[in-house]
Amino acid sequence: MKDMTECHERLRGIFNITVTPFDTQGAIDFVALRENIERVIGLGYDGILIGGTYGEFPVMSLAERRSLFSEVMACVGDRIPVMLCSASADPRDVRELTALAGDLGGLPMVTPPFVSEITPAQIHAFFCEMAPLSKTGILIYNAPGIGITLSPDQLVQLADIPGVVGIKQGDLNPTAIDQIANRLGGRLRLFCASDLAFLGPMMCGFDGISTTNSGALPEIILATFRAVEQGDADTARSLHQLWYDYRALARQHGQPQLVKAAMALRGFNGGTVRAPLKPLSPEALAALTRVMTTLASDPRSGVTLAEGRIK
Repeated sequence: MKDMTECHERLRGIFNITVTPFDTQGAIDFVALRENIERVIGLGYDGILIGGTYGEFPVMSLAERRSLFSEVMACVGDRIPVMLCSASADPRDVRELTALAGDLGGLPMVTPPFVSEITPAQIHAFFCEMAPLSKTGILIYNAPGIGITLSPDQLVQLADIPGVVGIKQGDLNPTAIDQIANRLGGRLRLFCASDLAFLGPMMCGFDGISTTNSGALPEIILATFRAVEQGDADTARSLHQLWYDYRALARQHGQPQLVKAAMALRGFNGGTVRAPLKPLSPEALAALTRVMTTLASDPRSGVTLAEGRIK
């Protein structure tokens, strides 16, 4: 993407949150990363998100994140839009990664600085500083998991900053979703940050979703989203219910861990997680295997399992 106008136009639909595959020595496995990116592009995903929370950016060095951005954009080119997470507790890193993401043709995704006792005025000043650094603009990620939740009133104020092209909303409180959809819809691109509960925001008028679990279940999540787009609520609801047991495990055991384990059961290479995260316990893996086997038995899911992975 070359500028903010093109970025805004293309920023819609279903974006795969691509896990960062780490090998057994802890290095980023770029071959596996490219395979996973090509899989979702081939299935028809509208975009991807790289190096986000579920891409485990907090445990990567600045140099690794630079390399991740460059490798991904070299792989993708201009085929689909790419969100590149430039969040950090250190504003110096945010500045560098935000500028790099825009220069590479991606869209930097920026969270508020996750430091204690930052005020709303300081958050506003932070985004005013970051937005001009990227020629493609920035996507504000309202991520309660970092300890800061931006209210709808704050988001309306931030929407006036030149260069803010979209909001990725992680607070899925129905009242907040309703306010954001009706106060900001049409001004900015609005993304639901969770595939665990995206039907409501999409029905309220959001422009798209980002989805981690599509690394493991790309077919069913894509089919669910397309049904919503086409106004087929019955099909969307039926498909979403189909993978409820998987979502329950994701909430219990953590999404990067579960997604990577489920990818392995399918023969996809998601690699392992980095400390402090740990791979699934044998008991959790057994529960996941049962859920994935049940999903694979239903032709609506599109799920197939790799031979020799199920014991």
